[in-house]
Amino acid sequence: MEQRKKVEQSSVKMEPVSVRTTDDRICIYWDMPEFFMEGDCYRIFLDGKMTGQTDRTHWAFEDLPSETSFDARVEWMRGETVLVSQTLSVETKKIKKILDISKAPYFAVGDGRTMNTEAIQGAIDDCTEEECVYIPEGIFLTGALTLHSDMEIYLAEGAVLQGTDRVEDYLPKIPSRFEGQEMMCYSSLLNMGSLDHASGPNCENIVIRGRGTIAGGGRVLAERVIALETENLKDYLESLGEKILECEKPETIPGRFRPRLINISNCRNIYISGITIKDGASWNVHMIYSDNIVTENCIFRSKGVWNGDGWDPDSSENCTIFGCTFYTGDDGIAIKSGKNPEGNVIGRPSLHIRIFDCKSESGHGITIGSEMSGGVEDVMIWDCDMTRSRCGIEIKGTKKRGGYVRNIVVRNCRTPRILMHSVPYNDDGIGAGVQPVFENCRFSRIQITGEYVGDEDAVILCDPVELSGFDEPGHELRNIVFEDLTLGKKENVRKQNISLEYCGNVSFVNVRTAR
Repeated sequence: MEQRKKVEQSSVKMEPVSVRTTDDRICIYWDMPEFFMEGDCYRIFLDGKMTGQTDRTHWAFEDLPSETSFDARVEWMRGETVLVSQTLSVETKKIKKILDISKAPYFAVGDGRTMNTEAIQGAIDDCTEEECVYIPEGIFLTGALTLHSDMEIYLAEGAVLQGTDRVEDYLPKIPSRFEGQEMMCYSSLLNMGSLDHASGPNCENIVIRGRGTIAGGGRVLAERVIALETENLKDYLESLGEKILECEKPETIPGRFRPRLINISNCRNIYISGITIKDGASWNVHMIYSDNIVTENCIFRSKGVWNGDGWDPDSSENCTIFGCTFYTGDDGIAIKSGKNPEGNVIGRPSLHIRIFDCKSESGHGITIGSEMSGGVEDVMIWDCDMTRSRCGIEIKGTKKRGGYVRNIVVRNCRTPRILMHSVPYNDDGIGAGVQPVFENCRFSRIQITGEYVGDEDAVILCDPVELSGFDEPGHELRNIVFEDLTLGKKENVRKQNISLEYCGNVSFVNVRTAR
């Protein structure tokens, strides 16, 4: 007990609290401290007055006056003892001038039938740093829109920014990246920045918030793009011959031209808060070569859409997501960094990713890969519930990828299973010449149910842990720690299998079955 006390006293520290503000709201968030224990909590204060208590690592102060300074304080509590306290001074922003898209000079019509692309783009083009594009209640049909630096979009409750399902509304094609390869793709519904892997940000300081919805053309748009591009690529696809079998599906290659819902390329300081994001024709929020992207308290919906990922940081850094719920057709969150030689040569890893207090209601869960050739490093995941997902928490790559995944920490989560493995799909193209390295990962205080949610919400039994590395010497999974795991469910007591292949230095500490 004395030794434990010494460790605690020398180790209790918190990373600095981060903050995002609007004219009436302050949102604070912070990393879970390394030695945060079950039963610990945080007390939250504003100007010395306690406003609440939580075991989560974020808090929002609502309905505040604009242009007002406050002192926000977070106290890490163990029983009645304050272990660490942090205070930060923060000021709400000035109220912006409203550019209502339904009023003069724009006159957008929210009837779900009228095309409003020109009107909405006009409001966006006019928006200055002191203004806000306001989308009122209604369904505003539109094609692709281009955002610029230093602007804000606010969606009122009941507002829907509805992308069409017509391919021609997403022209021209723009430089983008899909499944690890740079290529010309159809414009997304919302487009920020210009893709350039050799440079830094060229677009910054954009806020998208409110209580409304951004919706895409979904499955219909996806199928129309695939049909058109299959015809355009007919000769090329036929020339591939047997190599087409390396693709996951026949529509894989033409499907890569599909637009995202929100495309963030070479951007910095993008904040998305409070909205519903749904039915992109492929991935919903995709950030490429970007820095400091924060998404909080959003709902993602894309069931029935192939590749309907929710939130995908791709060769990006300092990306944070929390308080979000996923009803997705594929991965809820997928961390990527390029594919095979191109990803290795560009060499831009995904770094410093934080995922916490997120929940899956359908889809595949949280994944790293399979496109990870540029490397993935320093990912922390905590307080997430992936039990209603297919894969749970998964780290994956093919033998062709090269690159690395390292320094991954997962804590205080619930998941159907943990997968770290070599996969055979999405394996077309030239190989990198070297296999990947997955190393230095820690999974602690995880409840693993050993059953996942499949098609039509079927509950399917599975092994709780699958570790399968790469067969080239020196490329085994290595330095992987599992501690304080609970396997299975009380109501489903059965044999629990842990499988290991091509692994080195894997440890299991305090592993028990539910009872």
